[in-house]
Amino acid sequence: MTLGVALAQTNSANYVDDSVRQARAAAGFGVRSVWFGQRMDYDSPALAALVGRAVPELAQVGTSAIPVLGRHPLLISALAQTAQAATHGRYQLGLALGSTLAATAFGVPFDRPIARLREFLTALREILDTGGADFHGEFFTATPPLPTAVPGAQPRIPLLVAAMGPQALRVTGELADGTLPYLAGPKTLEEQIVPAITRAATAAPRVVAFVPGAVTSDVEAARARAIEQLAFYEQVPSYRRVIELEGARRAGELAVVGDEETVAAAIRRYYDAGATEVVLTSTDLTGPADQQRTWQLLGDLTSGRTPVR
Repeated sequence: MTLGVALAQTNSANYVDDSVRQARAAAGFGVRSVWFGQRMDYDSPALAALVGRAVPELAQVGTSAIPVLGRHPLLISALAQTAQAATHGRYQLGLALGSTLAATAFGVPFDRPIARLREFLTALREILDTGGADFHGEFFTATPPLPTAVPGAQPRIPLLVAAMGPQALRVTGELADGTLPYLAGPKTLEEQIVPAITRAATAAPRVVAFVPGAVTSDVEAARARAIEQLAFYEQVPSYRRVIELEGARRAGELAVVGDEETVAAAIRRYYDAGATEVVLTSTDLTGPADQQRTWQLLGDLTSGRTPVR
């Protein structure tokens, strides 16, 4: 069973130092997989590389997810391979289509995202697999005059995409190793996401479910905080779609909160629905003590000390 946490800092004096400290603390509880989102400030592959190198106990350090909008396959390849070499093969590359917000930030149109994703993945796969490229597409050209392989960037970097819609899942199944759904509950995973990506894939795809959740005794406060914290996603069409598919009205309703038994049972439902891995996000909903309690549960589940029933 692969379980992980997504880490994010608040009120940080030094984001890199604090991320290393937090990852080391999570690893101390037995967590073996940590992930970092891509925002508009830090660079997530660089952060993953630094954390992975500083905390060798981690089996995985990943990014979820870098929008392809405003990026180029050659640059992402360089970042990902550097992170893979730095972590000695423990880096997980997560990509995303992007959004109108990212388009506005980069001053580019958010048009034909599926076609853009297909080109990006095709070019990136060629670069990573062959150490070079001769790709000419509508959105991207990749013809590096020098080799692109980074010594030590082995084994092959897992390529994952935050795909949840039918078209994105089809492209992801064809060209990547799996998907990184967020706010997609067990019903949506089982009935929509897993069947769609499995039909398109030639090998069993990875389904890394990102789930907001925390172990806490104050369920009411945790739920209220989740509704407040996750309200932003209700404005994004792709997230609003999966929230509604799950039968929820608010994104915060999908947060998994409660005691150890409650959270463990909820995690089990995601695996039963077809997830191959589960990553808990927003583990700080009710403060650092409950966050550590959550990490302890994940460590216990990972080691088998607390079985998931």
